[in-house]
Amino acid sequence: MYIYLPIAEQPIHSLVIIGVGLIIGFIMGLVGVGGGFLLTPIMMFLGIPPPVAVASVANQLVAPSVSGVLSHWKRGNVDFKMGTVLLLGGVLGSSIGVILFNFLDKIGQLDLVIKLSYVIFLSLIGSMMFTESLRLILRKRKGKISRGKLHQHNWLHGLPFKTRFRKSKLYISILLPILIGVIVGVLAAIMGIGGGFIIVPAMIYLLGMPTSLVVGTSLFQIIFVAANTTVLQASQNQTVDIVLATLLLLGSVAGVQIGAKFTNVLKGEHLRLILSSIIILVSLKILTELITIPSDLFSIIIRR
Repeated sequence: MYIYLPIAEQPIHSLVIIGVGLIIGFIMGLVGVGGGFLLTPIMMFLGIPPPVAVASVANQLVAPSVSGVLSHWKRGNVDFKMGTVLLLGGVLGSSIGVILFNFLDKIGQLDLVIKLSYVIFLSLIGSMMFTESLRLILRKRKGKISRGKLHQHNWLHGLPFKTRFRKSKLYISILLPILIGVIVGVLAAIMGIGGGFIIVPAMIYLLGMPTSLVVGTSLFQIIFVAANTTVLQASQNQTVDIVLATLLLLGSVAGVQIGAKFTNVLKGEHLRLILSSIIILVSLKILTELITIPSDLFSIIIRR
């Protein structure tokens, strides 16, 4: 059944959108990371304008994040003090990101920046994840598994304004989590992502947080960053398509539950290897679209 998307200003088959949400939700439940970094590019592949895809996907992240936080809260796996500091930076960053979003839209470079950002970040994240997973698989086959330190102390840990995070058993500068939050907030506004694939490694390797607290704390700050981005995008740019976001939400909620049931089928490193392969393929697809733009312009100039 076709349904009209009022903000995207185009009809689209509702089952296609629900199906995409189902697949992304399945990946979220299977691997344990948010699907915004895959969902936004897929929406663009389906013809949704990049600004609408970014804003609508950011809106869709709120509900799953709330559900995830409640689940982790019951297990005592949320550091609310750390999450509050991260969300302060995230709200600031997302506000800056929306301003930058408006500026890029006015000068006509928004679509290009969104696609280019995805090419850069997806290729970097995908290649690093692929390499790490492949290396771990080969080491396990050879029986050479050694556990190293999760994080190394560097000059960042010498920054001023140190505070104690008792839940995470950390004594670090408050500036470090704020800076991480700002970066994730800007990316959330520009790329329509929750930033989990960036903030989770940062919390582990830069902040040195216990792994058991990372996911719940990350989801806690994503709720407010995604909500702030949604409100600003809706009020200033009118780019949030509620119909699109609702259809995606219906599919992703079901997909998460299905994916969670398959988590024991494959080992973690194999799951990350599959996910990284998908990420790399998506980045290559976006890159091919970017490459065709200059060639089209060149052919037009030659004809003239």
